[in-house]
Amino acid sequence: MVPRARPARSGCSSVRTSSSSGGAPGAPGLRLVLASRSPQRDGLLRQLGIPFRVVVSEHVEDLHDGDPVRTVERNARGKAEEVLARVRLHAGELVLGVDTVVVAAGRVLGKAAGEQEAAEYLRLLAGRRHDVYSGLHLCSMARAERALAVTGVTFRPLSTGDVARYVACGEWRERAGAYAIQGVGSALVERVDGDYFNVVGLPVAALLTALAAFGAAPFSWLPAGSLPP
Repeated sequence: MVPRARPARSGCSSVRTSSSSGGAPGAPGLRLVLASRSPQRDGLLRQLGIPFRVVVSEHVEDLHDGDPVRTVERNARGKAEEVLARVRLHAGELVLGVDTVVVAAGRVLGKAAGEQEAAEYLRLLAGRRHDVYSGLHLCSMARAERALAVTGVTFRPLSTGDVARYVACGEWRERAGAYAIQGVGSALVERVDGDYFNVVGLPVAALLTALAAFGAAPFSWLPAGSLPP
């Protein structure tokens, strides 16, 4: 089953960033290489108007010793570095790897393997607060920026019927914690403390900080007078 984690961090959403090298060279012609098949991350990058292409990483996700921080940081790095080693980057491209897990009652919850485990996750989350951890790794051949984001989410109480009907709809598949806050699963949620987009799957505030460290100021990727579609 899912290994036990260290107690989840208390308080509201937090973001931690760190760099693997000094300086902040400019990033003319910025474009990201998204090392993920996640439609949520794809959609958020489109919403931000950031140019990108998708190269799905072959990195195998793992839960490291039940530690959510170690898990998301290592998986995000593994995804990004696997793509970086395999794909030739064009000028201005940066590889983006992201990994997200849910931590509730001392357990690290990744993606449910089936309906039974999805229902178990939802019963565990019902009527209580949990934390959503995301690791972010943004890199070029020369350097990397890393970030950790944590957001608190509180579920409303759920009946046995609520859980069964949500599992039956199938939205839980391929979602950390077996729910999607941006979809039908929004009806499960009572409160969000911190970065909502982190729960969707991409910590936007952390991404903007990492991009700025590469010299890409917010909105600098948008042509003057334009809005993303």
